[in-house]
Amino acid sequence: MRGKTLLSWSSGKDASFALLQLIKNNIKPDLLLTTVNHDFGRVSMHGLRTAILRKQAQAIDIPLWEIKLDKNVSMEEYSRIMEKNLTHLKDLGFDTVFFGDIFLEDLRKFRENQLKKIGMKAEFPVWGYDTREMAMEIIDHEIEAIVVTVSAKKLDQSYVGRNFDRRFLCDLPSDVDWCGENGEFHTFVHNAPFFKSPVPYKTGEKILRSYKPCSKDESIDNNTSKRNWETDFWYVDILPA
Repeated sequence: MRGKTLLSWSSGKDASFALLQLIKNNIKPDLLLTTVNHDFGRVSMHGLRTAILRKQAQAIDIPLWEIKLDKNVSMEEYSRIMEKNLTHLKDLGFDTVFFGDIFLEDLRKFRENQLKKIGMKAEFPVWGYDTREMAMEIIDHEIEAIVVTVSAKKLDQSYVGRNFDRRFLCDLPSDVDWCGENGEFHTFVHNAPFFKSPVPYKTGEKILRSYKPCSKDESIDNNTSKRNWETDFWYVDILPA
């Protein structure tokens, strides 16, 4: 018998599509789990303000658990903080974490191994999807998202701030995955069939930020492994409307 469940929540389209698949199978996670940058008050990698993240969770009507990380957190410290939080959640009756990963085998193994250490398991509701088909299904199921982060190595600043729609997909270079599974871009979902109401927002300034690659074999963010790590990203600020 399954205990309580968590969904690793990035605020983006893949996690939203994973949640939609779970709901279709009569599974509603008991908690959304998100890592946030404590120094800047933003979602790790996506750069979304935590104030918007919390409004999103309210619209979905699932409680949110934020794991706070410093901006320069090491892999060792990241692992310690994650293990501490997940062990506490396990003590509260949680035994399964759902992820929106699609095809990165090394990332899947990393998640499974980390959870196995504390007696929890990982499940992947959208694993193996063709990412072109999945991108179209996300749009067809009216999961409405805006592109909030792009890898400057793959996409220029004109892509950030755009709606995730058919026109956006058609404009992507041929070497960019349609779901951004290799870290090419990230999104913020402001409306979906399982939202009680849309999350009001407005777009702010665009900014280019640079980061140092991780020194370990695995990246500490929720979406990319070190081999796909990029160091420069364009962000658009998402503000409360």
